[in-house]
Amino acid sequence: MSNLAYLVAEVPPSLPRADFSDTPVWLSLVKALMIFVYLLLQVLLVIWFERRVIGRMQQRPGPNRNGPFGLLQTLADGMKSMLKEDVRPKAADPLIFTIAPILFATMSFISFSIIPIGGEVTLFGHRTPLQLTDLPVASLLVLAVAGVAAYGIVLAGWSSGSTYPLLGGLRATAQIISYEIAMGLSLVAVFLYAGSMSTSQIVHAQRDLWFILPACVSFVIYVITMVGETNRLPVDLAEGEGEIVGGYFTEYSGMRFAMFFLGEYINMFTVAALATTLFLGGPAAPPGIAAIGDGMLNTGWWGLLWFTVKLWLFMFFFVWLRGTLPRLRYDQFMRFGWKFLIPVAIVWVVVVAFMRAASPEVGFFGDGTLSLGGLEISYASLIVIALVLVLVLGGTWLWETQAEKKAKAAEAAREVPAEVDPFAGGYPVPPLPGQRLVEPARGRTSSAVTTSAPSTTAVADDPTTTTSTDEEQHRG
Repeated sequence: MSNLAYLVAEVPPSLPRADFSDTPVWLSLVKALMIFVYLLLQVLLVIWFERRVIGRMQQRPGPNRNGPFGLLQTLADGMKSMLKEDVRPKAADPLIFTIAPILFATMSFISFSIIPIGGEVTLFGHRTPLQLTDLPVASLLVLAVAGVAAYGIVLAGWSSGSTYPLLGGLRATAQIISYEIAMGLSLVAVFLYAGSMSTSQIVHAQRDLWFILPACVSFVIYVITMVGETNRLPVDLAEGEGEIVGGYFTEYSGMRFAMFFLGEYINMFTVAALATTLFLGGPAAPPGIAAIGDGMLNTGWWGLLWFTVKLWLFMFFFVWLRGTLPRLRYDQFMRFGWKFLIPVAIVWVVVVAFMRAASPEVGFFGDGTLSLGGLEISYASLIVIALVLVLVLGGTWLWETQAEKKAKAAEAAREVPAEVDPFAGGYPVPPLPGQRLVEPARGRTSSAVTTSAPSTTAVADDPTTTTSTDEEQHRG
């Protein structure tokens, strides 16, 4: 196979895929139930965690009544939502109004099926990986399912028969579609480094080095896009209470509203789990802990622990953003995605593809290498790195120069003149603090008086006008 084909398509033979040969159908159903329960428990905990952390950030206790430390407050709120009256607007489409939240919540659970949450374990006498399923293109399943979930959002907004939900649904759909492009481009670099799109193979490819280091730009882009995908603060623009009340679920209540609420938090765990799988080694233990006991803490059920810890680091990141940043404007966020994130992601993919092709393993641009600290780096890769640094530094310099010019122009425009003519605009304007009035020219004042005097006299001497005015006053 040619070098280019190796770069694009060939999977290294040392990357095994998850083995489901000893997993019967009934065991797959049991694992699906386990994943469902795992996510439900995580959602109950993260809602409590979010409210407690936000409370601490705002110097208040947060939920502390139901259960120890308020742990049962989320459960109480969920039961209350289930028992509330389920109101449906008269103008709503009954079928679509009901299907939309079900579709949104279901897609959130499906995305988690391809995530490896642990290593191989013995379960009911069968050796099986802690993963529901795996596909050669498993990573793309998350993007595909997110696209289907967007249908649930837009259908919820349209079927409500109200203006605000429709606007919220359109906002959410445009936001999800826009940021899915940048998210998909950020994953391409990981695929190039791993040589596969299978989640289990990507995890195995990070046994020596997590991809957060070589694909650091992709990681930053993905983190930004995952916040946009989940409609969380500071970009919960589809639910902007200040503009469109509650967004696409304004008209929802009871159990239907609870399903949207559940789906939003499941989406948070899904995008965090994908980031953990692609950039943080999945269920692999941290480098220092992985070396303990010849990897004893890096196998079996231990992987579930490390995977959960990494998930909760992302959950704290979500909560931290909500508690510290204000909401962005919709046009600002969309402009940032289309004009900055997507171009940066495209350039980064080209750079990674060039560096992979120039690597000593592929050698597409020759075999010349330079040894730095025991690492063999090709000359072509060094040239690419130098060009990228020059472009970044040059772009930063141009950006700062333009920003400085704009700041000076804005400051000059804000300068208050020392003298001001109160009649310059045709009507009197009071001076600002520190300003001195310019006395109007005597000739202009006399001419204005001369011009206005005859008209006043004419009006006063016109008997028709006087009679008309008297009649109007009499009628009034």
